[in-house]
Amino acid sequence: MTANGVLQILFYFTLVALMAKPVGLYMARLFAGERTLLHPLLRPIERLCYRIVGVKEEAEQRWTQYTGSLLAFSFFSFLFIYLLQRLQGWLPLNPAGLGASMTPDLAFNTAVSFTTNTNWQSYSGESTMSYLVQMAALTVQNFASAAAGVAVAVALVRGFARQQAQTIGNFWVDLTRAVLYLFLPLSLLGALFLCSQGVIQNLAPYTEAVTLEGKKQVIAQGPVASQEAIKMLGTNGGGFFNANSAHPFENPTPLTNLVQMLMIFLIPAGLTDAFGRMVGDQRQGWALFAAMSVLFLAGVFVVYAAEQAGNPILAKLGIETAATGTQPGGNMEGKEVRFGIAATALFATITTAASCGAVIGMHDSFTPIGGLVPLFNMQSGEVIFGGTGAGLYGMLLFAILAVFLAGLMVGRTPEYLGKKIEGKEVKMAMLALLATSASILVFTAIAGLVGTGSLNNQGPHGFAEILYAYSSGAGNNGSAFAGLNANTPWYNVTIGLAMLIGRFLIIVPMLAAAGSLAAKRKLAVTAGTLPTGGPLFVTLLVGTVIIVGALTFFPALSLSPIVEHFLMLQGRLF
Repeated sequence: MTANGVLQILFYFTLVALMAKPVGLYMARLFAGERTLLHPLLRPIERLCYRIVGVKEEAEQRWTQYTGSLLAFSFFSFLFIYLLQRLQGWLPLNPAGLGASMTPDLAFNTAVSFTTNTNWQSYSGESTMSYLVQMAALTVQNFASAAAGVAVAVALVRGFARQQAQTIGNFWVDLTRAVLYLFLPLSLLGALFLCSQGVIQNLAPYTEAVTLEGKKQVIAQGPVASQEAIKMLGTNGGGFFNANSAHPFENPTPLTNLVQMLMIFLIPAGLTDAFGRMVGDQRQGWALFAAMSVLFLAGVFVVYAAEQAGNPILAKLGIETAATGTQPGGNMEGKEVRFGIAATALFATITTAASCGAVIGMHDSFTPIGGLVPLFNMQSGEVIFGGTGAGLYGMLLFAILAVFLAGLMVGRTPEYLGKKIEGKEVKMAMLALLATSASILVFTAIAGLVGTGSLNNQGPHGFAEILYAYSSGAGNNGSAFAGLNANTPWYNVTIGLAMLIGRFLIIVPMLAAAGSLAAKRKLAVTAGTLPTGGPLFVTLLVGTVIIVGALTFFPALSLSPIVEHFLMLQGRLF
């Protein structure tokens, strides 16, 4: 690793830590129904939205009603996206004349993907989607699915904060406020900044140019900046272009690259502070932030070290630096030369830790250990800051499990934030963990046996490509390892099912736990209460995330990046 690269990483993390508190304060006030700086401008619009759709702002919902509203909203969002894709050939704003390129299975996969905040794309956006579908289906759903995740996180926090209550808020109010006061203003600022740096935003036909060799080249155009801003802020990740954020029209400069990385972590990091404020103890929020930070920094430095060291096989070719046994310049394969190894390692860790899925480098070209970290980030439930809302409620799931394990060790009923963690909460947490883990491992095993689709690589690397695809789907990440042709009926349907499991079989159990917690009374702190706002709990929480992930996925990882690493040391590549 170089001093410059380490400083880039530390500078980025410092900015994230500085932004978490003001963003958290704003969100805590917003979802508590208090006045914010934007209320004079947006409050009349908010009231109008409720009047149009017939929502009573003051009417709160039980967890069953909250869940029903979320599921209904998601179902009709799915239908809307699916129909727009299938009908795009007959709809306007289609200057490239893109017609029936979305088969039923691909349209299903894409509709599920954007409904679940995954944004997995088995297609090339610029050659498949019309401007109307990009804007009305994909960009709109980037707002909606991200806001739904924030709403669920806020509902779970209310479960901890309230006592002897039967309600956890109103889904429609939380959704409206997340979109109107949070995502829209930030996306507008983000899009304007990106345009100022060279990201395109137009509805022009594709440009035809003649190269110096006399060949015709078609240069795709489109409303890119608006989608780019919300894809980062909402940790969606779906790219307008197939190259995603490695494309210069999406991410033209190192400054835009830094800002896009900050946008990914902005709301997830802020939610930890908002959590502490909403439960009345900011130490609790910073404990979650600390646990996420430890996991994040450990991951990014492992990736950076592996990619900077490069491929040791080059030593046998006499190309490496003899004194260190490392590849000179590091492993630049699959990386944008505009950004370099440090920024690419940082981006890869951020995007898989935060369920974003945007990429500036091809993870398939990473060294085995460099590719291991993004895999583990997704398999851990993407709780290392995680998606907008999803990271917080995912980490709270592990917090419930951590205090349960601590209670077993000392023979005491576990408590968290003054609430007894009993059978129902633990069962809901385990259901969420087991459902997503099973979907990854079972679908990967079947795909490996059936052999559907095409792989660029065989052996452990080919298996890693399949494992990554299902980890990305079930983790609602959306990034691709590359090397796997996933645009087949089998992969489109099964990855779509993995996305649904990874989204809703976590959300529904968590909302059930929220309803159970809200109905409980708070207990007084005693000498036997485990403190959950300090280093001891941070250590316990980090250990729980690592141990659960290791026990669940170590056999699969041993057959892919781990064994590939040792074979690489012996001179074998796949």
